[in-house]
Amino acid sequence: MEVCEPVNQQTTHFGLSLSEKEKTMSKRSIHIAIIEDNDGVREEMELFLRTQGHTAWGVGSAEDFWKQLHLYPVDIVIVNTGLPGEDGFSVVDHLRQMRRHGVIVISARGGQQEHMRGLSLGADLYMVKPVNLASLNDAVTGLWERLRLQTPSEKMSVENEPEWCVKERMLVSPEGETLQLSPQETVLISTLLNHRNSVCSKNQLHDELFGYHSEPDTHRVDVIVSRLRTKAREQRYPLPIRALFGKGLTFIDKK
Repeated sequence: MEVCEPVNQQTTHFGLSLSEKEKTMSKRSIHIAIIEDNDGVREEMELFLRTQGHTAWGVGSAEDFWKQLHLYPVDIVIVNTGLPGEDGFSVVDHLRQMRRHGVIVISARGGQQEHMRGLSLGADLYMVKPVNLASLNDAVTGLWERLRLQTPSEKMSVENEPEWCVKERMLVSPEGETLQLSPQETVLISTLLNHRNSVCSKNQLHDELFGYHSEPDTHRVDVIVSRLRTKAREQRYPLPIRALFGKGLTFIDKK
């Protein structure tokens, strides 16, 4: 599974250059929490992620997760949507407000509506069961690379400061301007927003929009982007999506 690459300040249209500081950052183990009510699935994920060098613990409900989180802080949360009691979507929403964790949603629901809901609430990635454990590990390590390259200011939550967001299939600018989105545009924009100021490859965007394919037709992504840009241009809407040659797309948030 591909993940988005951070946009470096020295980014050009011909690629990204990483600073020496970024290249030499420490590689401590990734701390992961798994919220999954199926004991067998949860234990299999825990064991596999530990064999990959990560620190992982798991619980069967959201209530147990919140209790454990205070005792054992984590970097990334893997959460199943279909939980008893408080559901996974509620967990994702609360974690988004905290802005301290990467979030990977796993779900038996592969429909576009659930996919859009997870991304709109703030999930970084949405994976459909059954989840390939090697792909899950790739997702975890890729997400961690992006998270640890964020600056402290990017991680801080600034109360009441307006920002770009997706609400009810509309893209809302910090100034309150809105642009109506189709279901596919909602998935595209939500993915880019959740990785704002990072480069998302067209292969990754294709996976988010249409599911995994060994030979993705990325022209389908181009068609959606072209229609979205045309709509924004006709409505004089300031759409901050940029294409980086040979890399993919990024949502530029100057805040």
